[in-house]
Order: sequence, then C-alpha cells, then structure tokens
Amino acid sequence: MNLEQATAFIQSHQSFYLAAHRSPDGDTLGSCLALRAALCAVGKDVTVVCPDPVPDYLSFLEGADTVRSEETLPVPPEAVIYVDCADHARTGWLQPILEQAPYQFCIDHHMTNPRKSKDGDWVENVGATGELIYVLLDVLGIRMTHGIAEALYTAIITDTGNFAYSNTTKDSLETAAKLLPYGIDVSELNRILFREMRIAKAKMIAYVLTNAQITPEGLGIVAIPKAVLVGCGATKYDCEGLIDHLRDIDVVEAACVLRESSDGTIRVSMRSKRYCDVAAIAQRFGGGGHQRAAGCTVELPLDVAFATLKDALTDALKSWKAS
Repeated sequence: MNLEQATAFIQSHQSFYLAAHRSPDGDTLGSCLALRAALCAVGKDVTVVCPDPVPDYLSFLEGADTVRSEETLPVPPEAVIYVDCADHARTGWLQPILEQAPYQFCIDHHMTNPRKSKDGDWVENVGATGELIYVLLDVLGIRMTHGIAEALYTAIITDTGNFAYSNTTKDSLETAAKLLPYGIDVSELNRILFREMRIAKAKMIAYVLTNAQITPEGLGIVAIPKAVLVGCGATKYDCEGLIDHLRDIDVVEAACVLRESSDGTIRVSMRSKRYCDVAAIAQRFGGGGHQRAAGCTVELPLDVAFATLKDALTDALKSWKAS
C-alpha cells in the first residue's frame, strides 16, 4: 500500500493539478472533485484538469464548473496527481503539459497501471478510485462535507454499476454507507446516473442491439461509425453504457463496442461476465483496465479494427472453452 506516500506527497506540496482521464466518468471526476474540495479546505491551491469537458449528467457535482479543459492551460505550477488514470496517456492531449510538472503521483484502481509516475503510484484493486480518496481524506483528517460525500458516492456507484459489478467489495459497500449520513439522496442520484437518458442515447442503444454480431463462441460485438452518431444526434457521452446492453444478452460472455471517434481513432470498450479476461486483450492493444471491464484505442480503419478485435476475443473465448 502506498497510502503513506500519497499522504506525504500531498503534505509536501502546495499547488496541484488533479488530472482526470479523457471521456471522464463518475469515478475520475467524482474522485478529483472530492479531493479538490478537501485540499482547498486546508489551504492548498488545486485545479482539476481534464482533456474533455464535464458531461452534462455529471454537472451536478460540486465544483464541476471549475474543471478546466481548455487547450491554453499553463504548465502545472508544482505537482500533478493523476486520478483514476490507468496510465498517463489516458489524459490525452493534456499529457505533454502534465509531464512537465516537477512532481507527479498517481492514485488509481486499475491493476494494469504501469506505475511509472515520478514520485510514486498508489494502485489498489478496489471497486473505485473514490474508495481510495475516502481513505486518504480520513488519514489527512479532513472534514467530510455534503459535496465531498456526494462526489465520492458518485465515484463508487458509477464504477461498481450501482453495486452490481464483480468489482464491488465489502469495502465498496461500507464506504458508501459511511457517506450516506452526509445528506446523500440515493434515489435522486440513481435517477440521474442510471435511470435517465437522452433520446439520442436511446437511438444508440437501438443501433447497437440491431447491428451487433453474436458469435457461437459467446461474443457480442458491434462497430459504430462516426456517421451513426451524427445521424442519431449523439455525442460520445451517449455511448456510455451501450456495452452493458450487449453484455446482458444471455448467450454473450464477452462484449465489445468499437466507436469511431472524431479524430479517426477507434475507441474500444470490452466487458465480460464470468471468464474472459478482457484486460489482457486490451493490454495487447496498448490499453488496460480490469479483468471484466477494459478498453483501448487503436489507430486502424474501423473495419480492420473490428476484424482484429473480433479475432482476438474469439480466440480467447475458444481457449477458455477448450480448457
């Protein structure tokens, strides 16, 4: 455990950039904003930076309006903490700016993390990075507030799928329970995060389920060209969670969604139910994640990327069945 290193790192510096990963989710932003509020409360100078703007569905988080994503960001003043970033490259175009910081640390829960930060990495196999931030704030003796608690609760429930994913642990549940007394509206957060969607996202779900290929080996896979997003009036944030609908099909063990992004690269999301180690496959393509949830970015034409990932996942499923 590198909790002691994380504590010492924070105590040793005054000015911080907290770096969230691209296509930010509830864990990276919730963890960053909770840590920002806590450190600001004890007099630190803290800015949350992200390569992409805060998605609308997370704009309710306290401090969301302070997140900076403009491309004119100055060089980090002193120290950078990468938060929920499986590797530094997950900060996209921000990475060259952040790497100029003289002091760097990482707090993350992806076991594929290469642990290459200059001043240390605190990486633990927990349900969400928000759980680590909770422990850190407790050790630092920082007072919990409603805004901090709501951000951490959001981090935990989004990365554990509302406590439905296999990464949910006893600690995940206990940490969430400790946050409830600070005014957490469980039903309202559930509605915002899990029970409400834009029409554009509903159209994307329909596209995925209509166009997915289901193989005899138990693979569900679909490619989403840029033109489909444009036609549905969708953004990349409307693609969050699409893979869950594909994975939930009864004959599917592993699911894969390939999305053509605006810059022509292919963003790949992979999920599995019980047996397939999708993190191992993601690592082969320069990505990472967890055994049951992983991803990568590939620079190939969409049809080539589709065929390549289909072959890799099919081989993995065949190997498992043979064993």
